[in-house]
Amino acid sequence: MFSKILIANRGEIAVRVIRACKEMGIRTVAIYSEADRNSLHVRLADEAICVGGPKAEQSYLHIPAIVSAAEITDVDGIHPGYGFLSQNAHFAEICESCNITFLGPSAQSIRLMGDKIAAKDLMRKTGIPIIPGSMAAVRNKEDALNTARRIGYPVMVKAAAGGGGRGMRVCHNDVRLISALMTCQAEAEASFGNSEVFVEKYLQEPRHIEFQILADKQGHIIHLGERDCTIQRRHQKLVEEAPSPVVDAKLRRKMGELAVRAAKAAGYTSTGTVEFLLDKDGGFYFIEMNTRIQVEHPVTEMVTGIDLIKEQIRVAAGESLGIKQDEVTMEGWAIECRINAEDPANRFAPSPGKITFYHEPGGRGVRVDSHVFTGYDVPPYYDSLLAKLITTGSTRQEAIRTMQRALEEYFIEPIKTTIPLHKQIFSDPTFWRGHIATDYIDRQLQLGESE
Repeated sequence: MFSKILIANRGEIAVRVIRACKEMGIRTVAIYSEADRNSLHVRLADEAICVGGPKAEQSYLHIPAIVSAAEITDVDGIHPGYGFLSQNAHFAEICESCNITFLGPSAQSIRLMGDKIAAKDLMRKTGIPIIPGSMAAVRNKEDALNTARRIGYPVMVKAAAGGGGRGMRVCHNDVRLISALMTCQAEAEASFGNSEVFVEKYLQEPRHIEFQILADKQGHIIHLGERDCTIQRRHQKLVEEAPSPVVDAKLRRKMGELAVRAAKAAGYTSTGTVEFLLDKDGGFYFIEMNTRIQVEHPVTEMVTGIDLIKEQIRVAAGESLGIKQDEVTMEGWAIECRINAEDPANRFAPSPGKITFYHEPGGRGVRVDSHVFTGYDVPPYYDSLLAKLITTGSTRQEAIRTMQRALEEYFIEPIKTTIPLHKQIFSDPTFWRGHIATDYIDRQLQLGESE
């Protein structure tokens, strides 16, 4: 087992990892930028070291500074969290070359599954359904138009690398496709350093269903059931729940088995997530695999009773999984809201600034994962996530009612947050009935934006 771990991240995920390490008797090292000097993860870690300026490329993406911090503090492991360098194969290779364990999958798995074109090809060869589309990067408008005409509109242009909704556009005709192709290529190059994009069929009114994977270095792989991440804005998840209201035991078994098969095909170890789109007729298709811990991992923890961060650490240390597939059970219901520093009434404009009053909800069935406190100054340089509010119940309705109560108790002032949007979602009868698709925010709440 590790004696000391450096957390190459910030915010709530850094706090989450520090807490798990403390409970396992592992010392922790926090890194921070000049903008995060007074952040909670810095205060909670056993040691902390500044790695650069406020911008991410000066600090949390600055590999030489992070590796130097790891060597100076003599750690034997680095946990990348999510975002930043968590899916950077080069960073994983550098860690290993310095005899520091990267708490994630191998660089080879990261590189393979990070290339959506290569990942789709592997899944096709493995017998896992994929969405019809181009099986190689489209180089020009002729390639894109030929693919679109072969599979039929609407189609989606997607970046081959990266994620988070960047480099993605839906197209309903030739003119829109040509425009989107250039936009997505430029956006992908700027965001991921890779301008390759591909074209695939756009499924109308699908649900986004993902399966949590755990895999050890001895070749044992299990899944921990599904999460429903259908409620999104511009391909960014807003609400997640486990289990899904539309996945029954038979479908769960089938999708779970294919998720495990996908992880085996990738030679995967560590925690990971295999993501699918589920259509209205019950057909499902592989879309990608996230080779890291997910933002929404708490909902799986709450219904399975398994601490995913601790399991990730144990697997990285070489231990075998302590649970078999037939021992995994999902009990009750869990729902998560992402609380972001954004103004839904103003096109989701970022809302940085000092928090003068902060009060978290509490009570039975409420969990808050956050790094925020009264007096905290929300910086403008990073992702806007302030907290994850998770509620549980014996049924979906009970979890929803607890979430409604918790949202009423949550105060983050004076900055704008997505709390009012979540109140609107959780009071909507359509959401209560579970009759939603990935365009719910645009169609039902009419919060779409022109591109």
